[in-house]
Amino acid sequence: MMMRRMRGLKALSGLVALLCVASWTGAGEREEFTDEFALEDCKFSNVGRNAYFSLVPGDQLVLAGDDDGEEVVVRITALPDKKWVAFETADGETLWVKTRVIEEREWKDGELAEVSRNFFARCKQTNDVYYFGEDVDNYEDGQIVNHDGSWQAGFDEARPGLIMPGTFLLGSRYFQEIAPGEALDRAEHLEMGLELTVPAGVFEDCVEIEETTPLEPDSESTKIYCSGIGMVVDDEIELVEFDIDDEDDD
Repeated sequence: MMMRRMRGLKALSGLVALLCVASWTGAGEREEFTDEFALEDCKFSNVGRNAYFSLVPGDQLVLAGDDDGEEVVVRITALPDKKWVAFETADGETLWVKTRVIEEREWKDGELAEVSRNFFARCKQTNDVYYFGEDVDNYEDGQIVNHDGSWQAGFDEARPGLIMPGTFLLGSRYFQEIAPGEALDRAEHLEMGLELTVPAGVFEDCVEIEETTPLEPDSESTKIYCSGIGMVVDDEIELVEFDIDDEDDD
């Protein structure tokens, strides 16, 4: 997944509707995560940004650090590329969305480990950014070995998830990916109003999100996003440089 790092891993504003919320943990406990959204009411854009997530072509984040003894570098770039995605909404309508492609490249100890092309679009009415799938290339010794983690809304019962709401509310829980058997990452809002110092600088108005997945019940990942920048912490790696356009192209 975009922001893919999982280790060992109620309401939302606007059009987000808490309709179908059943999910499972490894202990068999029932928790509530929003997994259906009123996407048919959205007018989608593949440009612009909300406070914590950008779809502006050319915007780039570079995170780096030591993760379990490996030097990890992740470069996230909003590409000029777009991709059409079609899926069926809850009311049976087929919806076509032209998404923005955001590429994530990950190196471990200097060797390319993964390249993913992720598909996102923004609901103009709410500024929520939705996740429509990804193409993944996993590498070993410079060669592609598999495409594990790939999924796309509209195929194999996969549906769009919410990657970042336009309004950050503490306690919100929602699915970021909805691809049964392949990708079921979930987010929970833990903190807001944080100030953070990382190699790239000092940032204010930051928020903390915990990610889990029922596919790996014992795993969790902590990410911190800062206003006007995006993700600045992904578990053990931190933002070391960034290039953000002053204009949002919208």
